[in-house]
Amino acid sequence: MWALNRKAAGALCLALLLSGCCLLAGQSVAASAPRVLHEHHKTGSDSIRIAVLSSRNDVVSGGTALISIDSQLVDPDRLAITLNKVDARKYFNHREGSGRISGVLVGLKNGPNVLKVSDGRRDSASLTITNWPISGPIISGAHEVPFICMTNEFALPATTETLGTPLDRDCSVATRIDYVYYSTQGQFKPFPVRGAKPADISTTRGFKSAQVPFVVRVETGVINRGIYQIAMLHDPTQAAVSPFGKPSGWNGALLYQFGGGCEGGMYVQGKSTAGVLDAKILGRGFAMASSSLNVYANNCDDLLASETMMMVKEHFVKTFGLPTHTLGWGCSGGSYQAEQIADNYPGLLDGIVVGCSFPDVGHAAVTVNSFGARLVYEYYAKLAHLPWSKEQIVAVSGLADFVSLETAGKRNSRIDPTSKCSSSIPPSMLYDAVSNSKGARCSIYDHGANGFGRDPNTGFGRRPLDNVGVQYGLGALNAGAISIAQFIELNQLIGGLDIDAKRTPARSTGDRVALRRGYQTGRFLSGGAGLAQIPVIDYRAYVDFRNGDNHQRFHSFSIRARMLAANGDIDNHVMLTESDKYGLFSLESPHLEDALEQMDVWLSNIAVDSTAGSAHQRVARARPVGLVDACYTKDDTMIVEQQVYGRATQCNALYPPHSNPHIVAGQSIANNVVKCSLKALDLSDYTVRLNAAELLALKNVFVNGVCDYKKPGIEQQPLIGTWVSFGPA
Repeated sequence: MWALNRKAAGALCLALLLSGCCLLAGQSVAASAPRVLHEHHKTGSDSIRIAVLSSRNDVVSGGTALISIDSQLVDPDRLAITLNKVDARKYFNHREGSGRISGVLVGLKNGPNVLKVSDGRRDSASLTITNWPISGPIISGAHEVPFICMTNEFALPATTETLGTPLDRDCSVATRIDYVYYSTQGQFKPFPVRGAKPADISTTRGFKSAQVPFVVRVETGVINRGIYQIAMLHDPTQAAVSPFGKPSGWNGALLYQFGGGCEGGMYVQGKSTAGVLDAKILGRGFAMASSSLNVYANNCDDLLASETMMMVKEHFVKTFGLPTHTLGWGCSGGSYQAEQIADNYPGLLDGIVVGCSFPDVGHAAVTVNSFGARLVYEYYAKLAHLPWSKEQIVAVSGLADFVSLETAGKRNSRIDPTSKCSSSIPPSMLYDAVSNSKGARCSIYDHGANGFGRDPNTGFGRRPLDNVGVQYGLGALNAGAISIAQFIELNQLIGGLDIDAKRTPARSTGDRVALRRGYQTGRFLSGGAGLAQIPVIDYRAYVDFRNGDNHQRFHSFSIRARMLAANGDIDNHVMLTESDKYGLFSLESPHLEDALEQMDVWLSNIAVDSTAGSAHQRVARARPVGLVDACYTKDDTMIVEQQVYGRATQCNALYPPHSNPHIVAGQSIANNVVKCSLKALDLSDYTVRLNAAELLALKNVFVNGVCDYKKPGIEQQPLIGTWVSFGPA
């Protein structure tokens, strides 16, 4: 990472802090090597068991942890409990049954801590608990620099107030509790904790259909430098919330909301979460949580998103107790987060409902939006000598129509380090190839360099982008949509993009370290780790032909293909498709609303299933009857049929899926080969006959060979494991 002169950085930091912003000092050039975390386990007699309930033992944060102690043979009151050899018995005052006590343990130091429990005679057990600062980082690697605080712009619920100026360079603020109510007119309004209750308070069914006042407790604070919010039905006249007794309106489940975006989503804290005041969700009794760093418009790095969600959920458990299940919910950039968190850090999410989904941002999304489509469009618009129709170039792109290609072709912000930086970042901090080569680069690979690695020579994020050997337009050629002359010229002139996303005549070569780390650590979605063990509902509002919208339907099939290849079946994956008349991902849609209800039932079924079998098998058999692949006509008629890419089905006729330039070039719908293996030019690839001059021209284009999509990609390999950390060893 880059750094300012320390004296200048300090002065700038102070100035930014006073204005509500902050530059976080301290960084390193090299990204840490990924390593799989292994939980610490208790030692000693089986008659005493210790468990951290609020998180894994090795990723505790903030100096506290919710702990349970089971003692089978000794009255818990007789147990001696110490933390780092200091008496800690006072923290364990909650009795559960005859042999279990629990409590929120306080006083954990940063680093390893030893909790020891003894019966005073010979039986004892100990557990090592590793604690981290509440400001992070834990697993995501070194903090990003610069980092702009935005608490003074964060609007509090149903008021005109903001969180105010941050207290320190980690963007901290005092945690606050606000109460709002949902009025009979359908609005959230401030709720007076003292005094007469408003006359227009509505009621809701809450938990088990019990009618309760629609009053919501909203907690706002800062964790991991992100602004978090937690909302839940709770009457302030009732007992205070605690992990040992849930509010009467809470159904016991937590819905974690993930927000979309990506462009400009780096180096900033963000001034909004994905939202925690949804009347339809809260009204069913769900608790809701989100963080500004779980909005991809603020943070487009899935590692940081995973860490933030982990820490916010831990805080939730320490405050309210263990949820019966945690449901991930989000669209677009929210889908990346839910899918990658579920796959790479199993246990954080028990089920996900995602909309307008993509498998990942590091490859699947940019191949359409910033790389492949841009190269195809710029060839057509600026480089082509031969005449092309719009229909022909669209056939090469694989996208729905020319508007989609043109929009994607002009949208290169995710890999361009300068085109879409947040306006909140002072221009003096930003990268310029000439005047500020050490400035902050606003590309997903620089932003995500802890995951992909850094080039030791430049300090820039390593980039996996590659198009060596890609035969652009191969499918269009074989379908008779373009001529052999057009095919040859296209591939002669297509070129690539340099590290600053400027077009080059030479094609782009992916960095092998970035490729390896991308596959090994889940930056490219695997689908075969945590996702194999939870229910997934993929909801799609069809927008393939909507003014160049990039949320194309084929991405859902890419996710399904990866899960099928990894797991052998798709029994835990349900696809639902409808028109966009309700928007991209809105509970105004009765079908998405039903998906929420069905996911809650699905997770409840899993919780009571004690039958033998793998987690994947339990998930499959717990799926509610009637929750099946389907699409809906514009008049909401349901068509039940398995969603399959490339087949003549009713749903595909109604909502045809498209593809991208690399899929047209021969890659499978899984779209997970980032850099292809090469083979010699093979005449069997073409349905047209090539004359000697054409064959020679192609050999001159592909001097090292063409993509062989029958083989795994370069560095394509299984995950090294789940719960991978990029932090210090």
